[in-house]
Amino acid sequence: MPRDKAILKEQLADLSKKELVDMVLKLSVKRFNYEYLLVNFLDKDGGEQTLFEETVEDIDQLCAKEYKGRTIQHQLAKKLNACTKRIREFTVETKSKKLEADLVLYVLEIQFANPSRVFGARVSGYDYKVGLLLKKLITLVTKKLHPDYRIDYVDKLNEFLDKLHHTSNRINTIKELPASID
Repeated sequence: MPRDKAILKEQLADLSKKELVDMVLKLSVKRFNYEYLLVNFLDKDGGEQTLFEETVEDIDQLCAKEYKGRTIQHQLAKKLNACTKRIREFTVETKSKKLEADLVLYVLEIQFANPSRVFGARVSGYDYKVGLLLKKLITLVTKKLHPDYRIDYVDKLNEFLDKLHHTSNRINTIKELPASID
């Protein structure tokens, strides 16, 4: 059933300022409402950057957390899923592809900081998930961002591609990734 905005506007006009403030504070308890208010009303210029910094802190907390799994690769795959989910939550309210690319790069740097022996396991799915995230970053850099930003990412992308191709080239998703980015 569609909401009648005119009736809602009239009802809100009848409320006192204190009641409106209380209502907004209660709504802002939910993260998505808080992010919406921050980006669209409270801090239009720096709201996205604030959310970016909060997301980096959340990712750091997720990476410090212990995850259950049969092998280290299964644990890392669960950790990577949690980080990817947090990035998706960040992109709901923010439309900055540059900040999204920076977050994906941050998560990938954490993954590739692990020893290379964690890659190449046949049953964990970890390599596949890292490959998907790398593919997303390549798409963001090559198709969604202005070409001037490309130089900021190319060296890291090529380093990641090289490491992944040398350890996990049996997976079709990784085989389909380019050997390098120009």
